[in-house]
Amino acid sequence: MFKLLLRRILLGGLTVAIVSLIIFGAVEMLPGDACTALLRQDAQGDTLRVCREELGLDKPATARYLDWMAGAVKGDFGLTAHRNKKVSELVGDRLKNSLLLGLCALALGVPLAFALGIAAALKRDRWLDLTVSSLAIAAMTIPEFVSATLLILVFSGWLGWLPGIVTASANAPVSAFFPEIILPVVVLAMVMTAHILRTVRSSMLEVLDSDYVRMATLKGVPYRRMILRHVLPNALLPAINVVALTVAWLLGGVVVIETVFNYPGLGRLMVSAISDRDLGLVQAIALIVSTVYVLVNLSADILSLLANPRLRTSMGRSR
Repeated sequence: MFKLLLRRILLGGLTVAIVSLIIFGAVEMLPGDACTALLRQDAQGDTLRVCREELGLDKPATARYLDWMAGAVKGDFGLTAHRNKKVSELVGDRLKNSLLLGLCALALGVPLAFALGIAAALKRDRWLDLTVSSLAIAAMTIPEFVSATLLILVFSGWLGWLPGIVTASANAPVSAFFPEIILPVVVLAMVMTAHILRTVRSSMLEVLDSDYVRMATLKGVPYRRMILRHVLPNALLPAINVVALTVAWLLGGVVVIETVFNYPGLGRLMVSAISDRDLGLVQAIALIVSTVYVLVNLSADILSLLANPRLRTSMGRSR
């Protein structure tokens, strides 16, 4: 088991290294650089040459990649091309806001998804199962910008209960985002709940139809004890990876939600950086999101290994 954990960790580190190469190479293939984006019409002659020397863009690509990664390890991504500010400071504020949005959505969506998925599986083919499954399919198929617009129309426009957009600045304290953050959290939680719910329900049904559960039923094992001790531990393991993918998506894939609600998060900053051709900022955000994605999935793999009853049993026997 320890060899498996070590191998997963090494593979995670290798994945981050490969992703960093891909990100750097992709940005290198784009026409222009930070100096041409910064100087615009003045990007020529000695002005362009001096700018590239100051930013180190006159060095070979290999040296620039090593310098970039050395700085990234220390949390130093250099300066932005247009904002005259450290990339780490700019990204830090937006990362904090995206984490706040994601954690609130997780706190709402994950418990709800597990509860509804388990209830739907235990009441298979009854009205509760049909209702929950239909709502989940609807939440998955309706585009996020549509559901976001409808919620703004109803709860902000018609009822006037909640703000329709976020007016807090990127560096505002956490308390400044309430209650403006409620509608974005609800939209994210709807999509997240639907995906996790369907996975939990499918896993529960698969375990409930297994031979050992049928044998336990025939032997007279109490229903509640069978569900709590045998069905749930085995059925919820596949949901761990789905939750991990959802967490990674929440951090880097909520551009639409952040744009609709004017939320100052990491996804919206990425769109702005691409529009401004701020390549250093684009590289930093892409690397951070990719690293978090790998770390979250690595954590999910480790949790799955630790929670796997077969691995625990084999580990106990080896002792």
